[in-house]
Amino acid sequence: MKRIAAILILGALSTSAFAAPKPCEELKDEIEAKIQAQNVSSYTLEVVTNEDVHDQNMVVGTCENGTKKIIYQNNDR
Repeated sequence: MKRIAAILILGALSTSAFAAPKPCEELKDEIEAKIQAQNVSSYTLEVVTNEDVHDQNMVVGTCENGTKKIIYQNNDR
């Protein structure tokens, strides 16, 4: 029984390590690579605080423990 409890505790601890929040610049770079792979020519990605988000539809990522958001704007319009 102790062995099962130890396995469950270790499993819970390992999943929290995988869910560690990413720094904003690292996440922004990953999102930018995906956008460029879609051949989007003119766009803007910006890291802003939650209070500065005016349109939730523009949010493409959350970083720094949910305190900041990455917003996307297509400039081809």
